[in-house]
Amino acid sequence: MHPEAAPPESEPFGRVARREGMTRALIIGASGGIGAALVAALEAERVQVTALSRRDDGLELTDEASVATHLGALSPGFDLVLCATGALEIDGRGPEKALRQLAPEAMAAQFAVNCIGPAIVLKHALRLLPRDRPASLAVLSARVGSIGDNRLGGWTSYRAAKAALNQVVRSAAVELGRSHPQALCVALHPGTVESALTEKYLARHPAVPPPEAARRLLAVLEGLTPGDSGGFFDQHGKPIPF
Repeated sequence: MHPEAAPPESEPFGRVARREGMTRALIIGASGGIGAALVAALEAERVQVTALSRRDDGLELTDEASVATHLGALSPGFDLVLCATGALEIDGRGPEKALRQLAPEAMAAQFAVNCIGPAIVLKHALRLLPRDRPASLAVLSARVGSIGDNRLGGWTSYRAAKAALNQVVRSAAVELGRSHPQALCVALHPGTVESALTEKYLARHPAVPPPEAARRLLAVLEGLTPGDSGGFFDQHGKPIPF
């Protein structure tokens, strides 16, 4: 994992929901470390949260019929839809250290979980956003998915899947801008977070607990405008090159 600098102190999350008048949020991947922390942070501000996950609800991210069924059962009007899913290790295969370790089936699995699944969510979540007020549609990406920031190599399948996801977000944002001019669609890098997803790969790199990561992400979303739609932002709200 890339080392992360210690973040500056920021305001409590509480102002996010109140300032933006947020009343409804949908968190997909709500049983994961960051997803559960996002649910808790939003509910603490009395936001009505719909939480979906494979573990608790049977939502299969890579099965479009499952996504369509679960999201199709929801009524529109969500102020925030956030897909907090992702995986570094799939079926016992972790990120490659070198190109010679690349396996086509492992790469396909990375794309299915880290790009295609979230893309399906974006497809079916579009109708859930209001057209007459600000709203946010976001997915968790990763800094290692930045082509411009790649100076270390390795992790080819995971990097490529996240880079592809960033392109999906960019295209979705263009389409969203035509139908929902007050909304934004962005990719977010949560930083290095203490979770089951990262525990094998932390080594000596600094990490933050999920509640802190959730607070930062929600604060970043607060500071963005429709003009930022299609962007890729880190946990401090700074743009990351594609």
